[in-house]
Amino acid sequence: RHPLRRAIRRPKRCTAPKPTTLDPEAERMSTPENERETLAEGSLISHLLELRDRLLRSVIAGIIVFVPCAFFQDDLYTLVAMPLVEKLPQGASMIATNPISPFLVPLKLAFMAAIFFAMPYILYQAWAFVAPGLYRREKRFAVPLVVSSIVLFYCGIAFAYFVVYPLMFGFLASSGPDGVAFTPEIAEYLNFVLLLFLAFGIAFEVPIATVLLAATGLVRIETMTKNRGYVILGIFIVAAFLTPADAISQPLMDVPMWLLYDAGVLMSRVLLKDRLARQEQESDGVT
Repeated sequence: RHPLRRAIRRPKRCTAPKPTTLDPEAERMSTPENERETLAEGSLISHLLELRDRLLRSVIAGIIVFVPCAFFQDDLYTLVAMPLVEKLPQGASMIATNPISPFLVPLKLAFMAAIFFAMPYILYQAWAFVAPGLYRREKRFAVPLVVSSIVLFYCGIAFAYFVVYPLMFGFLASSGPDGVAFTPEIAEYLNFVLLLFLAFGIAFEVPIATVLLAATGLVRIETMTKNRGYVILGIFIVAAFLTPADAISQPLMDVPMWLLYDAGVLMSRVLLKDRLARQEQESDGVT
């Protein structure tokens, strides 16, 4: 063996343990390039074809649901008008000022009901189109938000129908001056209740909006807690625009939005506790 030759030993490679964190951004940055998850790719034509198929399925589902709704359109309108009809004075009834309103107004309600009942399937088609472009950790975060947003929207509509409408229409029917007959028009009533359905459905999405603002980093949770008084004032202003000028419907929107905002802040603290802990460590390191 040559005296100048030496056995060169390669140093052992030390591998640091992977950090265990639930924060998607930190997990993505800490993952090596060759171990990162690869997403499904396709051409522009393939994406457009899939989008067309998803839209076509959604339209077909809406048509399928619309057929029975149109068949029972009069019963649907009677069901929607029940909170008002029960509060009408004795001998009073709803009226139709347009000759075609008794046919078109229930048909419009049947169309809106078809969208309402088919909405979960329509949102599923939208999710199936977007999901291949998301990472697994993003899917784990997005699926609960999508499902909870649908449930909260339906809860808002149910709250408006079973709680707000009986109290509000009872107040409105008994607050008119003497000599004025309370006989609402069927088309105006439908537009009114659909607007309130939409308003209360969106109002019940406050926890989802709060969690998204905190998750994206647009607003810190500490800022939400510190400026809670301004948020409550904004809730009262928004409810004043979304509800009619009566003493029943506005408080019934203010209080749930207030409670849902606090629930959203609490959910943000639970879901994003790893990010909050890391931010506290960074702030301690800076100081």
